Amino acid sequence: MKNIKIAYIGGGSKMWARVFMTDLALTEGLAGEIALYDIDIPAAELNKRIGGRINADPKAVAKWDYKVYELIDDALDGADFVICSILPGTFDEMESDVHLPEQYGIFQSVGDTVGPGGVLRAMRTVPIYEGFAEKIKEHCPKAWVINLTNPMTACTKTLYDVFPDIKAFGCCHEVFHAQEFLCCAAHEMLGIERPDRRDIVSDACGINHFTWITEARYKDHDLLEFLPDFIDRYYEAGYCEREGVAHDGFRDDPFLYGNKVKMNLFRRFGVLAAAGDRHLVEFMNNAWYIKDKAHAESWLYHLTAVDHRRRDCAEKIAQSKRIAEGSEKLDLRHSDEEVVELIKALLGLVPPIVSNANVINVGQMPDMPTGSVVETNCVFSLDSLKPKTAKRLPPEVSSLVLRNALNIENTYCGIKARDTDRIFEAFVNQPLCSTLSISEARDLFDRMVLATDKYLKDYYPTL
Repeated sequence: MKNIKIAYIGGGSKMWARVFMTDLALTEGLAGEIALYDIDIPAAELNKRIGGRINADPKAVAKWDYKVYELIDDALDGADFVICSILPGTFDEMESDVHLPEQYGIFQSVGDTVGPGGVLRAMRTVPIYEGFAEKIKEHCPKAWVINLTNPMTACTKTLYDVFPDIKAFGCCHEVFHAQEFLCCAAHEMLGIERPDRRDIVSDACGINHFTWITEARYKDHDLLEFLPDFIDRYYEAGYCEREGVAHDGFRDDPFLYGNKVKMNLFRRFGVLAAAGDRHLVEFMNNAWYIKDKAHAESWLYHLTAVDHRRRDCAEKIAQSKRIAEGSEKLDLRHSDEEVVELIKALLGLVPPIVSNANVINVGQMPDMPTGSVVETNCVFSLDSLKPKTAKRLPPEVSSLVLRNALNIENTYCGIKARDTDRIFEAFVNQPLCSTLSISEARDLFDRMVLATDKYLKDYYPTL
């Protein structure tokens, strides 16, 4: 039995914490302490109680000691792993991120990575992550740090920039859904039982939420060869790849989509966009796929309103309380996430694992800036993460990715320097802002900054 300490920054998480704690409880060979730290202490206490319920479940093969810490220093002391999963701000700030641009004809389906919302979210998040990196350097410099917070690229960049020797990576499940889409294509076109996505061997590269699959094989089958016929069959109606969801189950779920954007991009470029459509459309000119709500619906995805997120969060909190008090039973089953499996690989408890991760570009994507954060396959083994050199993207796709990578780099550099003029230049160059004049973009930027001022004024003295 391997005993470890995992520090969980954002330990009051309303949903992902339950997923993580369940996966840990179902994993043999691991045990130890989960140090829950959150500025919302009651939320962390609630997860501690849920952890106790999980421990008591007969299915749990591993028992963890859940502790809540008021100080991040104490939570990090002696940690072997650090999980970072926070919401920078509240739904009020997210509402201005997502909906204020609509007054200027700019619509966003997520608003947490790029576009106007992504820039403002980065402005709030990067200074917080600067503090996290300093604390990790002080209290657990040899720990592996796993970031789950968006904007993923900017957060991971911050950790490495502040603490160059940090052992950190960003972990995202979007590529998994694309692999599921390929499994559906294999099932439909080959007439075989739907494969497990873990049996798909694929090459993925790009930047987070704008990653592309350039090769994909299942046994002796080249899956990209089957996609044109599969796409022809489902292009107009759409196809939801989620297991247990009907092909058209995306129509009434604000978080699902019919993959029509993904299919259209494959027709255009011959490589498969790996993120969900709701993310993909925000990396391209707004006239392409996201002119307004009706345009989004025609492409078979939804503009997820922040009010819906509020209601969804309230339901998750209510469910957490029921689970904590024992009036609702938590069904323990392994999730599709890979964080726990990657932890096992880094501890040397399983053979090396290949999975997508967001890390500093040291040449694995030669067409992207060295030192920027990119997402490619990496090999995880005992205390080691090694990026794999990715197959080059088609030039047309590479140019789309490069524009966004440079925007993220410029946004980060502006935030690091607390230079709002430089941040604005990255803001106005967002593909979603392509229909705005300079004066319109400046007015929107100033209003969005003012709307989230209480989270910015301590960091940006010129505001």
